[in-house]
Amino acid sequence: MGAVPELPEIETTLRRLGEAVNGASIRSARTEGINTLKSVDPPLAELAGARITTLWRRGKQIVVESDRDIALLIHLMSAGRLQLYEGPEKVPPRPRGPRRGDRSLRLVVALEDGRELRLREFGSKQSAWVRPLRSSELADQATFGNLGPEAWPDPPDFGPLLDHPRPLHSLLRDQHVIAGIGRSWADEILWSAQLSPFKRGSDLDPGEAARLREATVGRLAAAIDHYESVLTIPIPNKLPMPLEVHGREGDPCPRCGTELKSVHFEDYTIAYCPDCQTGGQVLKDRRLSRVLK
Repeated sequence: MGAVPELPEIETTLRRLGEAVNGASIRSARTEGINTLKSVDPPLAELAGARITTLWRRGKQIVVESDRDIALLIHLMSAGRLQLYEGPEKVPPRPRGPRRGDRSLRLVVALEDGRELRLREFGSKQSAWVRPLRSSELADQATFGNLGPEAWPDPPDFGPLLDHPRPLHSLLRDQHVIAGIGRSWADEILWSAQLSPFKRGSDLDPGEAARLREATVGRLAAAIDHYESVLTIPIPNKLPMPLEVHGREGDPCPRCGTELKSVHFEDYTIAYCPDCQTGGQVLKDRRLSRVLK
C-alpha cells in the first residue's frame, strides 16, 4: 500500500483532483463503513445538485467545498486515498452469497457526468473519516482540531515553534505543533538537516533551528515538485515517494555511505544515519534505551 499520506502527497493529489472535478455537479454522496461519517448535520443529501468549487487542505485534512452551504472535511488517517474513477464500481457477479463490492470504500461522491470521487482505505482499522459541515465552519480553527502552522510553504521560525523538551521526531509529527508532517517526511527532514531524531527541541541552537526549517521547506517542496512531474489521474494506490532514508535500513547513506539504521517501536520505525545525525552513535531500540544526542 505504501506509506501514510502526508503533506506532499495530499497537496499534489488535491491539485490533480481539483483540475479534474472543479465545477462538476454532484448527483449523490454516500458513506460506507460504520465509522466513516462523523456528523449527520448537515446531511450528505444536501450535496445532491451542488457543484464542487475547490479542493484544498489544512495540514493533512482535506476540504471539498461546494457552491452550497455545505462542505466535506476528510481525513485519510494512515491508509486512506482520495481517488477519481471514470464510472461506478463494477463488481463481477458471485455464484453464491451477497454482492460484496469494494471493501476499501469509505465515501462515494457520484458526479452527474458518471465519474466518482471515492475515499478508499486500505487495511482493517477503518479510521479514515468524513465530516459534513457548513461553509461558515471552515473559518473556525477548532474545526481542524487546532492545528499548528503549516509546514510548507512558509512556516514560522523553528526556534520558538519547537521549544519543547521533546524529541524532534515527535515534535515534527505533532499536528498541534506544525501541520502536515508524518513519520516518512520527519525521517527525511531530520536526515537532510543532519540532526538526531532524539535531540530535544528545547536544545536546538539558532543555527540548528534555521537549518531544520530550511530542510523542512526544501524537502517538502522537492517532494511536491517530484509528484508534479509523475502523478496523474487516476491517482495510484501506492504513490512513488522520493524517499532517501525512510524505510531503507541497511542501505548506505546517500550522503556519506554509512549504513542506515532504525529505531524500532511497536508500530513504526525511525530511520537515521549514525554518522550524519548521531555523531557515530548507533541508537538502541527506543523501548530499551533513552540515548539522546
